[in-house]
Amino acid sequence: MIEVRDLHKGFAAPGVRGGRVAAVQGLHLIAPDGRITGLLGQNGAGKTTTLRIVAGLLEADAGEVRVDGLDVSTRRREVLSRLGVLGDARGLYPRLTALENIVYFGRLQGLDARRASARARSLAAVLGFEALLDRRTEGFSQGERVKTALARALVHDPPNVVLDEPTNGLDVQAVRSLREALRRLRDETGKCIVLSTHVMQEVERLCDTVVVVSGGRDVAHGSVSDLCKRAGERSLEEAFVRLAFGAGATA
Repeated sequence: MIEVRDLHKGFAAPGVRGGRVAAVQGLHLIAPDGRITGLLGQNGAGKTTTLRIVAGLLEADAGEVRVDGLDVSTRRREVLSRLGVLGDARGLYPRLTALENIVYFGRLQGLDARRASARARSLAAVLGFEALLDRRTEGFSQGERVKTALARALVHDPPNVVLDEPTNGLDVQAVRSLREALRRLRDETGKCIVLSTHVMQEVERLCDTVVVVSGGRDVAHGSVSDLCKRAGERSLEEAFVRLAFGAGATA
């Protein structure tokens, strides 16, 4: 489980009044095990900043983040062992094969070479890229890179998975494949999965719970049907616009 309570984070911004921009302003998020929780918001809403704090890559100015009850600010090493993170930068080593990339990160997480290799091959079967394992990642398509990076994030079998805009740049078939892989991770392993996106279709087809983020705050949460009902709209897109920007906003 991932818990975020009253999270705040700002960044220095010379030329801006006060010299600082607030990226996250009191955001709350509860993501339980065995469910896919989506952060839905436009670019700049605070989604990536929030996930970077959860992953221990940034320090919060205020608030609390816990992963399986562990405070990220004081028990970072333990938290990282319980997280699999797919960031907005895939960061594969181009001269290594897909297998070597995954095994290397498995070794960093404390797995021996044999166990890391077995995990890599198992994940490749689940994610559908077994034929790529012995190829260097240099020249991989975006979809191939995402699958390899996701396997790398999962090699140590973490109970919690964090994905920042995972479908960016993917073609339709790659998106479908990734969507099915995430469903399998949820249903077969009971993992807590949190993803950020601004793509309505991904939220509708994948997420059990949606947290609408606007201006660094969570402004609504619930299932897709809950959000539509609350906004008095039939489509998620219209509901999102109304909830995120107010009754006077237009799509």
